[in-house]
Amino acid sequence: MTSDRGAIPGAEFMPHAEIGRLQQQRWRRQAAYIMSASAYYRKRLGQVRLTGELDELADLPFTDKEMLRREQFDHPPFGHYLATRPDKIARIHRTSGTTGVAMNLALTSTDAEMTARVAARAQSAAGLGSGHCVIHCLNYQLWMGGYTDHASLEATGATVVPYGVGGTQNLIRTIIELGVTAISCTPSYPAVIEAALRQHYPDMAPRDLGLTLGLFGGEPGLDDPAFRKRLEDAWGFAARNANYGVSDVLCNFAAQTEYTNDLHFMALDVLFPELIDPYTGQRLPWSEGERGELVLTHLLKEAQPLLRFRTGDIITVTATGTARCGRTAPRFRVVGRSDDMVVVRGLNLFPTMIAGVINQFRELSGEYRIVLDGPPPYDYLPVEAELAEGAAHPQGFAQVIEAALKRELGATVRITVLPAHALPRTEGKTRRVFRR
Repeated sequence: MTSDRGAIPGAEFMPHAEIGRLQQQRWRRQAAYIMSASAYYRKRLGQVRLTGELDELADLPFTDKEMLRREQFDHPPFGHYLATRPDKIARIHRTSGTTGVAMNLALTSTDAEMTARVAARAQSAAGLGSGHCVIHCLNYQLWMGGYTDHASLEATGATVVPYGVGGTQNLIRTIIELGVTAISCTPSYPAVIEAALRQHYPDMAPRDLGLTLGLFGGEPGLDDPAFRKRLEDAWGFAARNANYGVSDVLCNFAAQTEYTNDLHFMALDVLFPELIDPYTGQRLPWSEGERGELVLTHLLKEAQPLLRFRTGDIITVTATGTARCGRTAPRFRVVGRSDDMVVVRGLNLFPTMIAGVINQFRELSGEYRIVLDGPPPYDYLPVEAELAEGAAHPQGFAQVIEAALKRELGATVRITVLPAHALPRTEGKTRRVFRR
């Protein structure tokens, strides 16, 4: 049996039976730790005493983001779900708070090392490794995606340039002068770089920068073949979603490989995943074709261990057997976030579904947003879509897009076509749904 300490090298290739035994072993230890060290869960579970058997998870209450926000508000700065002494905290991150109160995230040195090792599996699977020079363009100011992802990039063996966000003109010079071969950023950030190229280097195309690998995360988009192809055609690099994670749980634990657009779940040795019906909370089978909300439980976490955390991400499990790359890690696709879902005449729509159709039109830049003027119910979905650079606005073009959306999604969509560059670009996460 493998050790129950730390992330297990090669866990994403381990046989399912061996992973199952490891998960049981680790849950027994983690359950005992939670009962002894987490005042929050002792109170929340009441008379329930954890037995250490994995089967018991299905009967335990969920944890969600709002519960953690309230806990930190009532017991600042970390809440009573902090399960270690403050002097054992090695690093503190903070969420942006754009969708609510900012959260304080604590890591012990053991947590930090485990987080980097698991995330490195994802970045490596996406193609990064020794010989690459990667420039990391996510926000270093307290956000998990900054320094924590930096550590995971280093753990692959690559040379890492800690650039951060802002100063796009200088970023271009840095890529050229240092011979950078890979970039780590959000999927929307290349559009910001393209705008800077047009302004400051009009004779230079994106592919002239010489990047061979684009590693993306923090936003949806890379699982859409049309968007991915558009990015690869413009930049000349292989584009991969290399950075799927949940900040409260684990910064990065899933990625695409060269063989598939599906995400490999790389963390079965440290996380136990469940699938539930987002409305009823009923557990669904973790099997191919099932769709539901992803729920995660830590099997190995010291500072802020979580039980049955509702991520809010709606996923479809696409495969559970051994992949072409040899990994036994299950594969999935993210459909959207439950809080971004818009119901139009009984149809559940997510921004990624809209993007999948919009990206089929080369006349469009791929930038869009959904603008909701009032509360539900909605008879149609209002979408603003932007023309590509130099594209004409043919007569009746909006109606052509609407017809395609109706045909593929079954919903009525009202399209407003905007001029090129009309929608704002962002160096951080791009917001797609606006509720007025």
